Amino acid sequence: MKNKFIAVLSILIFIRAIDVNRMYAQQKSKEMKQNKFEPKDGECLFFIGQDLEAVGGFNEYNEGYVDTFAVPAGFTVYTNLSAGGSSFRYNFKGLDGIKTKANWGAGDTCAQSYIESPKFKNSMISIGLSLVNAEKEIAKGKNDDLIIELGEWINEIKRPVFLRIGYEFDGWDWNDYEKKYFLKAWKRIHKIFTDMNVDNVAYVWQSKGTGSNQAILEDWYPGDEFVDWCGYSYFGNPDEEMITFARKHKKPVFIAEATPVFQKGALYFDANLSKEKIAKKAWDEWFTPFFKVINENQDVVKAFSYINVNWPSQPMWIDNLTFQKVDSRIQKSAYISKKWAEEINKSNYLKPSDSLFSKLGY
Repeated sequence: MKNKFIAVLSILIFIRAIDVNRMYAQQKSKEMKQNKFEPKDGECLFFIGQDLEAVGGFNEYNEGYVDTFAVPAGFTVYTNLSAGGSSFRYNFKGLDGIKTKANWGAGDTCAQSYIESPKFKNSMISIGLSLVNAEKEIAKGKNDDLIIELGEWINEIKRPVFLRIGYEFDGWDWNDYEKKYFLKAWKRIHKIFTDMNVDNVAYVWQSKGTGSNQAILEDWYPGDEFVDWCGYSYFGNPDEEMITFARKHKKPVFIAEATPVFQKGALYFDANLSKEKIAKKAWDEWFTPFFKVINENQDVVKAFSYINVNWPSQPMWIDNLTFQKVDSRIQKSAYISKKWAEEINKSNYLKPSDSLFSKLGY
């Protein structure tokens, strides 16, 4: 009888040990769970933007990035929920630049063009979704038809989408969002997409990238349950506040807009990469520190988008102090092209392939 009791007790202890190990493994798995479309540590997604001419790869637009370099893992486009506004004689209808071509002063854009091109069949899409002058209406449900239409389109394209809702929310001088309605609008978009079972979208919360401390970021944060990625812009005066914030909230970081700008205080200097001396200066003083941020923060910085454009050639930027002296087209500099190719061809930058989407959990 004693031996039988010991045998039963041993079995119970063994079963309990299995249960404890299983619970530990489940907890560990939960802790290590990746966010939506997040690569593993050490891997990075590279996007290119931000208009058709800048990206290239089309008969009509054939002097852009992909006409010199390989197609990257993703491309960047912009649209809006701001029906009724206008920019450079362009009247917004809402969702401009998604299904048909649009140009509001920053180059031709059309997301559908990439979707229909075999060249970009394995590339993801990053969408900057502007809420300017519309966050109150969105929050109150007046623009639900546009949100639903966007959700239906995202569902149809069958690829990962990084949706930057109200990007650069803290760009007080150009976006002027009202916090209460910005947060309500964000959550409304999230709820509508959830109710529609839009499962191929990652929600990116993007700061302007300088001037917002941890208190401001916390104050404007929609909440962990509504955000998949944190993002920020990296121009002439970058900081790493968002990287610190993202680590606290266990979110990956998307450097969602990046282009070389030489800035000292309120002064901006020539950043035309087609000039050899400027190109070498840019590599040393902008590109090298930029890639250093990515490589030294591989646990959190998992994606970036480079803006490859001759900024002052576009009406929106010709009088803009930040960008009026910037030509960031990499292919215009043989020196930077060589350096860039050496960096971007490294194995940690994920390349488009038939298996890329599934590798990211889609």
